[in-house]
Amino acid sequence: MIYTEKYWLAHESKVRVTYKDTDRMGYSYYGNYPTYYEIGRTEFLREMGLTYKKLEEDGYLLPIVKMIIEYIKPAVYDDLLTIKTIFKKIHQIKVEFDYEIFNSKSELINKGYTLLAFVDINSRKPVRAPQYYIDTLNKFFDLINKQ
Repeated sequence: MIYTEKYWLAHESKVRVTYKDTDRMGYSYYGNYPTYYEIGRTEFLREMGLTYKKLEEDGYLLPIVKMIIEYIKPAVYDDLLTIKTIFKKIHQIKVEFDYEIFNSKSELINKGYTLLAFVDINSRKPVRAPQYYIDTLNKFFDLINKQ
């Protein structure tokens, strides 16, 4: 469910740490966190009606151009994680998200940030975000500003 938090849009997704995703210590392998971010971001956009599939069908790609990860505590095998995805900002050709990951005890275990760029699927060059993408996000921000 998408909800407002202060001046941001946020969404929560759940994912369980599986055995195959753990290291020898029983911790979620550090390289899994970008995948957790992607799960959160994909579900957030899907709930808004903005899917990666539609973007690609319309000739856009949305690669990550910058990522920051802060490891606070390890996620452990079989823990049900909550991925909080926060829509931060959209620029003409870029979009920013923050992430907070909580364990089943509601402890913050990880924080992250991604910057993605809209790219033409054929030329692979940066392009402006599609107007329907901007309009959808603006609709949500209009709701925030009216509260």
